[in-house]
Amino acid sequence: MKIKAAVTHRAGAPYQIEEVELAAPKAHELLVKITACGVCHTDAAVQNQFIPVPLPAVLGHEGSGVVVEVGPDVTEFQVGDRVGLTFGSCGKCYNCMTGHPHACEQLNAINFGGVQPDGTTRLSTLDGQPISTFFAQSSFATHAIVNVSNAVKVTDDDIDLALIGPLGCGIQTGAGAVLNRLRPEFGSSIAVFGCGTVGMSAIMAAKITGCEKIIAVGGNPKSLELAKELGATHTINRKEVDDIVGKIRNEITNGGVNYAIDTSGVPDFVKKALAACRFMGTCVVLGATGDVTFNIQAELMGDAKSLIGVLEGDSIPKVFIPKLLDYYKKGMFPFDKLIKFYPFEQINEAFAESGEGKCIKAVLRMD
Repeated sequence: MKIKAAVTHRAGAPYQIEEVELAAPKAHELLVKITACGVCHTDAAVQNQFIPVPLPAVLGHEGSGVVVEVGPDVTEFQVGDRVGLTFGSCGKCYNCMTGHPHACEQLNAINFGGVQPDGTTRLSTLDGQPISTFFAQSSFATHAIVNVSNAVKVTDDDIDLALIGPLGCGIQTGAGAVLNRLRPEFGSSIAVFGCGTVGMSAIMAAKITGCEKIIAVGGNPKSLELAKELGATHTINRKEVDDIVGKIRNEITNGGVNYAIDTSGVPDFVKKALAACRFMGTCVVLGATGDVTFNIQAELMGDAKSLIGVLEGDSIPKVFIPKLLDYYKKGMFPFDKLIKFYPFEQINEAFAESGEGKCIKAVLRMD
């Protein structure tokens, strides 16, 4: 079928909305009419080829929509179901089989290799040239083919479906790092570096767990004010404070935080997040980060600290996303305060404003 999609042709080139061909769903697949899709830093990283996905490609990996067709052997979903879309996984490897799809042994091939889990793409130009798939969904489009494994049924009809998409990546990444992986003790302390979608989600999750001190570190005064509203007990404007680590360790806490999370992907802030941790503290890296150099003895082992990477919030999306929606309905996880909507046709403007800090989570509406 012919659909409209935002195609990325070359590294750094703007998105172009074009008519492309989308093949019919195969076994265990759904055809989803996309309602909305979140704009994420990972999309920008691929657009600029910091993360190398074969081009041309249709990006977008935080989609939500309605099932309009089911492929053979589909029993979990039916036409008309409302769904949120998340990362792809094989469902067969050891990690998938033991409840860790975020660490699927085929994760990079499926999500960044330009193909669906079966090794093929469903997208092509009108003259038959293949177009790469992204995150097993490619949701910068009016329609997408997804495997049943990376679709999450949304049963709450009173929740705006356009809000759901970002839960599939950025929001579950930040919230899950806290709720699923760190699981902070009640009364503990945490510092979150970066007040974008991932950082704000971590802050809201830290409030849910009962952290006594939640420190937001960012450079946008409006974002820092929102961080307070969402649960931060302290804020640090990185543009105004020269010694961020000293302020955390000596002024806000007595010796450092129990946990720190870096969402920025900036090597210097990874080092600062680790340095802000107290003895036996844990630092989590969530941003796409390049080379970082530090002294193992002086900065890590000597204080018995841990430095870990967490993918997709260490979550099982079909379990975790409904939990986040339940928190949302109870007023405990107001992630809608992060979102600004844009028409699909304004995709390049949405990316520009996201990069400039004019919005926290841009979401494209396809209908």
